[in-house]
Amino acid sequence: MLQTLRAYVELTKPRILELLLVTTIPVMVFAADGLPDLGLMAAVLIGGALSAGSAGAFNMYIERESDALMERTAQRPLVTGIVSPRAGLTFAWVLAAGSVVWMLTLVGPLPAALSTAGLVLYVAFYTVLLKRRTEQNVVWGGVAGCVPVLVGWSAVRGGIEWPAVVLFLVVFFWTPAHYWPLSIRYRDDYRRAGVPMLGATRPPAYVAVRVIGFAVATVVCSLALPFVAEVSGLYVMTALAAGAGFLFSAYRMRVRDRRGAELRPMLVFRASIVYLAVLFLAVGIDPLLTR
Repeated sequence: MLQTLRAYVELTKPRILELLLVTTIPVMVFAADGLPDLGLMAAVLIGGALSAGSAGAFNMYIERESDALMERTAQRPLVTGIVSPRAGLTFAWVLAAGSVVWMLTLVGPLPAALSTAGLVLYVAFYTVLLKRRTEQNVVWGGVAGCVPVLVGWSAVRGGIEWPAVVLFLVVFFWTPAHYWPLSIRYRDDYRRAGVPMLGATRPPAYVAVRVIGFAVATVVCSLALPFVAEVSGLYVMTALAAGAGFLFSAYRMRVRDRRGAELRPMLVFRASIVYLAVLFLAVGIDPLLTR
């Protein structure tokens, strides 16, 4: 019983839920210019978790055959048989329906529409349409991962404003810089499965340059926030320091490639996670400490 329960939790891709928490909570605090209604925050997080969990389950159902070919995903529940494909698909649909009803009832029509759009983008646009057709899949498919920013903002403010757009772009440009190093690490997996991730289709030097480019775009967007919203020096200094660390890690991967040294792309992958967490922590703390 416990093993089955863990398998269903795994279907939701809990690490994606971590991204939901990292971005949604600080954005809601920032939008409210302080602590938002805790009931509203809980409702948004639960609805977002249902939507993100549904997207993960749909993704695992659609990709169960290719997952079996990849070392990184060979132990997923639909590959090992702990959960049957039919049960996994049913679970995905139940979570999707639950997320729509929950968001409409307890949060509002605009956040519900945005959350549903994020689900559709991830499943239909990214997983079905883009992932196996273009090496730019995570660039455009990554839009789905930016949606929680808009959901959190619209839940508090009732609409989309420029600060939300800027933070949306931060996550948009961050996603390829975050994921492409991982695709280098698992390039053999992606080649076996026939998935054209950039790290599997291009030389490391090509990928490293593009990681740097997207990291620069991410940091530039983060520094645009003071031009569209009131922030303190705390946020600016944090954005500069965290951005410098992120850029340095990306640049070091390119330097190691030039020297013929071990590439160590997972250092960039982990640095990107730290960067996003620190930046959005500053987004959430800034209004609490300075206003």
